[in-house]
Amino acid sequence: MRIIFSRKGFDSAAGGGPSPIIDGRPISLPIPAGAASQTSYGALGLGEFAARASRGKLGADDLCHHDPMFLDNGTCLFGQCGAAQTHLERQGVGVGDVFLFFGLFRDVAAGEPHHRIFGYLQVQDVVQLVEGASAGLRALGHPHALAMHHRNDVIYRGPGQTARRASDALRLTVPGGPVTLWKRPDWLKRGGLSYHDMADRWLRGGRLKSVARGQEFVAEIGRRQAPRNWLKKILAAIDAE
Repeated sequence: MRIIFSRKGFDSAAGGGPSPIIDGRPISLPIPAGAASQTSYGALGLGEFAARASRGKLGADDLCHHDPMFLDNGTCLFGQCGAAQTHLERQGVGVGDVFLFFGLFRDVAAGEPHHRIFGYLQVQDVVQLVEGASAGLRALGHPHALAMHHRNDVIYRGPGQTARRASDALRLTVPGGPVTLWKRPDWLKRGGLSYHDMADRWLRGGRLKSVARGQEFVAEIGRRQAPRNWLKKILAAIDAE
């Protein structure tokens, strides 16, 4: 089994600023649209938030890359392609694995920018898009179903949810930052997370200097119980009312 830390949403490069935490709830802002989109920030009810976070560069009428897509029936659709998908394939990611989506957030009332987990996807199916997407996927408007982004384009599908509150359990960045300095779970050691092999990233005090860029970091947990117990707590924190 694998746990995949998947970076998504606004940051200083994509969008221009952190996604907001409003009244204790994290609101992940999708990045601006690239290859294909039929969804605007306004259609998702995010126009005002996008305008504030981007300092007016984006607004309700701008199209966004609505991915991951969380449906009302508790299903999540997440598309990946290109070098990032090649990395997932090489790491053996597939059915039974869990994506933990994280991004850059800031409480608009008072708070510092920080990385936090905001949602998850338990993979039940991997849809290959090389021969095109089904009518059902296209009707949902998922950007990876509307147009091929790359020859290895896929959609991961399964149960998924977003956090309703900004629980401390979901925060990755240590208090005081910088945003890429994380408090890591005890079970996560050097050699156990892709793109993080360098010794100087694994610091004393259970801290990890995470890479500044990159989309997915994969942890192979095998049959170990400690990471499973940690993951159970994380999913419970996301699902909490």
